[in-house]
Amino acid sequence: MKQSRREFLTLLGAGTAALSGLSATSRPARAAGTVTVLNWQGYGTDEKWALEAFRKATGIEVVNDYFNAESEMITKLRTNPGVYDVVLINSARTQQAMADDLLDAVDLAKIPNAAGLVPKLRDNAAFTVDGKHYGVAWLWGMNSLAIRDGRALPESYGALADPAYKNKVAMYDDAVTAIALGAFMTGQDMNAPKDLKPIGDWLKSLKPNIKTLWSSEDQWNKGFAAGEFDLSVYWSGASVRSQRNFKLPVTFVVPKEGAVGWLDTLAIPASSTNKTNAEAFINYMISPDFYHEWATKIGAPASANALAMDRLPADDLNRRVHAAQYLETMTLMAPLPDDRRESFNNLWQEVKAYYAG
Repeated sequence: MKQSRREFLTLLGAGTAALSGLSATSRPARAAGTVTVLNWQGYGTDEKWALEAFRKATGIEVVNDYFNAESEMITKLRTNPGVYDVVLINSARTQQAMADDLLDAVDLAKIPNAAGLVPKLRDNAAFTVDGKHYGVAWLWGMNSLAIRDGRALPESYGALADPAYKNKVAMYDDAVTAIALGAFMTGQDMNAPKDLKPIGDWLKSLKPNIKTLWSSEDQWNKGFAAGEFDLSVYWSGASVRSQRNFKLPVTFVVPKEGAVGWLDTLAIPASSTNKTNAEAFINYMISPDFYHEWATKIGAPASANALAMDRLPADDLNRRVHAAQYLETMTLMAPLPDDRRESFNNLWQEVKAYYAG
């Protein structure tokens, strides 16, 4: 995400400060200093209204810096010790940062809103070691299927190969997602498939149906609006924005095989000199108050805090797309060794060349 890429406890009742989770008993009402955040641009932590509310409640100024790729994020952490206090890290990349001692363990007891995190996300093995958390679950989402309204809802990813969709399918141009779908359809673990050949064969079988490969929401929205395709691999949060902001007639579907899930965390770099401020900022970012405003006014992935999702209206599109049952059926992207990631990329390049041939 920003392949956008995507359940928080507030301290309800007496004792809450101006912002959810910033209680008078958990830390000073106005703490001095700054907090510097490394994230994708436009991904929650740099919302102007939120930073102003956070500053008024705590006295902490938020400074944002950005990366354009997860590899760049790791490089910035390595080469700028002491600069960053909070970093957005997808759970599939956390172990890479931990291997270089780039992250500190986070004491969830100092982040009150962490009490509302969904346990499956809060304690994900990708960023927990010996009971210590090296990231705080923040947002999650799914890569699955989007179908044009009026077409039958697909029950399986096998629909991507259905002749009914000849020249009417759009694939997300991402090796990890493509291999994951092929793994689902060949009965393999998407994170550690044993045999890539049948996966490649299944992906190649889609060729008669492939109309386009997309890589951005803007590209997807324009292609769908123009009627170029009817069935597509798509992002859950993006489908909400496509419906809400662009009024596109699209429905997000999670087939019987489950979705390809992703989880973004907020972590504290080991070299941070403002860890208390970092904890306060993370606590605000995972709060129901912040999430409700962000999700309903701007658009956001699903929150990892169950209470934040519960704060949304029952008929809210984001809440319906990110139904709680999908947390149980989706398979989260796991950390990939470099050699496996390279093999995925090589196979996907081979498949794309086949599509183009």
